[in-house]
Amino acid sequence: MELKAEKREIFGKKNKLLRAERLLPAVIFGKGLESISIVVDYNAFVKVFKEAGETTVFDIVVDDKKHPVLVREMQPHHITSKPIHVSFYEVNLKEKITANIPVEIINEEENELVKSGEALVLTLLNEIEVESLPTDLPEDFVIDATKLVDMDSIITVADLEYNREKVEIVDLAADEIIAKLDHAQMLEEEEEEVDEADAMADLEATQEKEPGDEEEGAEKDSKGSESGSEKEKGSEAPKEG
Repeated sequence: MELKAEKREIFGKKNKLLRAERLLPAVIFGKGLESISIVVDYNAFVKVFKEAGETTVFDIVVDDKKHPVLVREMQPHHITSKPIHVSFYEVNLKEKITANIPVEIINEEENELVKSGEALVLTLLNEIEVESLPTDLPEDFVIDATKLVDMDSIITVADLEYNREKVEIVDLAADEIIAKLDHAQMLEEEEEEVDEADAMADLEATQEKEPGDEEEGAEKDSKGSESGSEKEKGSEAPKEG
């Protein structure tokens, strides 16, 4: 997969001009490398990201030079949640890296206990950190819910299917539970208790608020929602410029 890009000369608030033309501001950075500000076609990026996700290496071509990258961070629009800035991490294909791989549950609706309404599938780990060469990163860890045949069934790290010669799971024991079944009725009762407690806490907080507190808090939340970063071991995505 390839994504063509051009070097970017527009920064800050002027990036709105690029977005109006369906162009996406971005940056390429990497360990020991000078970052490169770029712009890519929005639709082309969406197409590549849909296929590659955050765990597949692809090339960004800038001035006829290929940069092997992973998507490291996407800054979403505060209303539409569509990406307005992307940070690409350039990898050394010969050096191992760490990455968080998502856990995907399949065939949940085919599980007999789930179909009967007796149980629900609990996912205890939504992602798993691994170490491998960039091109050996698994796309995801797939768990078949039909293998949970009774309430005592569990799926552990040892049950995962992946290339153990090329991929190492970081800081997880083989008997670490990833998914299991639990009684549906019990879970519903617990959720109701939590919801009621939250409602009471919100009511008490509202009664204690002085006039004007709510607007001030909302303004602070709005400002806070426009910023944020995702940190990776040994490297941090540059902020939008």
